[in-house]
Amino acid sequence: MCKDQYHFFFPSRIRYSETDSQGIVNNINYLNYFDIALFEYFRALPFDYMQYCKQSGADFHAVHLEVDFKAPLHFDDEIETHVKTAVIGRSSLTFELAIFPKHEDTLCVKGTMVWVHADSRTHETCALPDRLIERIRAREGS
Repeated sequence: MCKDQYHFFFPSRIRYSETDSQGIVNNINYLNYFDIALFEYFRALPFDYMQYCKQSGADFHAVHLEVDFKAPLHFDDEIETHVKTAVIGRSSLTFELAIFPKHEDTLCVKGTMVWVHADSRTHETCALPDRLIERIRAREGS
């Protein structure tokens, strides 16, 4: 897995509070990096996630998450969290995420996250909005 497989990344820096007593990023913080990068990915589409949820009465639920740790990250490391939509289903999106050090191709963490689109009141799944699918396809080139 390398950076050129992705059309989007979000840069950040590891903060001291995100590390453990060994000086490496605490495992749970990788989920925060993924979450932040996903919302920035939506912003870059452009797709106003919060406005969409308010207007449509629908939202997305994370239903699956996998994280594979390949190499440690440390306080003050500059990182890039890369995001791509790997699968567009009828009511779900599967994202592939990867974290690399800035200016390096060493994969430190990779992950997969599945979001399901659902009615906010009933929690029943519903079809993805066409405009979101169109914007993802335009970004991903498929």
